[in-house]
Amino acid sequence: WTNGAIERLGRQPVLVASVAILAFFTLLALAAPLVAGDPATLNPIQRLKPPSVANWLGTDQVGRSVLARVIWGTQVSLLVGAAVAVSTTVIGVAIGVLAGYFRAADAVIMRVMDALMAIPAILLAIALVALIGASPFVLVTAISLPEIPRMARMVRGSVLVLREQAYVEAAITCGGRLHSILLRHILPGAAGPILVQATYVFASAMILEAILLFLGAGTPPDVPSWGNMMSEGRQFLQIAPWILGFPALCLSLVVLAVNLLGDGLRDMLDPSLARMGGTP
Repeated sequence: WTNGAIERLGRQPVLVASVAILAFFTLLALAAPLVAGDPATLNPIQRLKPPSVANWLGTDQVGRSVLARVIWGTQVSLLVGAAVAVSTTVIGVAIGVLAGYFRAADAVIMRVMDALMAIPAILLAIALVALIGASPFVLVTAISLPEIPRMARMVRGSVLVLREQAYVEAAITCGGRLHSILLRHILPGAAGPILVQATYVFASAMILEAILLFLGAGTPPDVPSWGNMMSEGRQFLQIAPWILGFPALCLSLVVLAVNLLGDGLRDMLDPSLARMGGTP
């Protein structure tokens, strides 16, 4: 199995490249205290300086290093994306399994999920942040809520198919315990789609987090994050485009890498999709 997986991985250079990009940004985030310095250091004399040897990515409107703020902003975006992906996966899988396996609960749970999906994600997130207040926990909660129904519906669909498989029916007939059936037969069969969907949630969470911070509905402006940097940089776009451009470029690279990772995992876990050229 391991040799086969490595062989399939070698046939997907895009997947390898996406993993390399994510690994680079993850290491950058972890090494931020060592390589970036203090992102809040002000130097008004050096304000709005273009990229140079002294300041590789230039400075912003108050003389702060754009490079330092971009590196520290990597921590915020990756942490939010990872937290949303984990919370959405755990809650969404639990709801999806409950709805897919227990038919009596299916109708009620899915109508609640449909109601949540009917509300635009950005409006729901803005409403929660405005109602409760801005904090990392509220930000993760506000982004996770619109994503949970999508995960739940995907898991429900997989469980409905697996529930009718002969080996699951045999386990039920033989008197297998509920937790054993779910953990040994249902969840392993749905692991591939869950993993792929989690990567898409990760990418969507990073975009939504940047949008919220861009609109001022997230962490305070003094917190170095890509969304805050883009929000501040739009005021100086004509005279200092690097303030907005570099965090936007980093966000685009990470989101693209995560999406390509999801596509690569989907093709590797289900080779029939790769031969067909992907899903229609």
